[in-house]
Amino acid sequence: MAFYVYILYSCEFDRYYIGQTADVDDRLRRHNAGLEKSTKPYIPWTLVCVIQKPGRGEAMISL
Repeated sequence: MAFYVYILYSCEFDRYYIGQTADVDDRLRRHNAGLEKSTKPYIPWTLVCVIQKPGRGEAMISL
């Protein structure tokens, strides 16, 4: 299963967030729905970068 390192940007607050996931679309939806405590104050988020990795371990090392 592939994993992804992703970077989000909040234009309104000029903030970046870096994370990892197996499902980028669902993860972005969760961030913008306010379901993630760490990013909730900075909604809305825009996806600015996605990097595919062969597994979760490799994705975590990239963070």
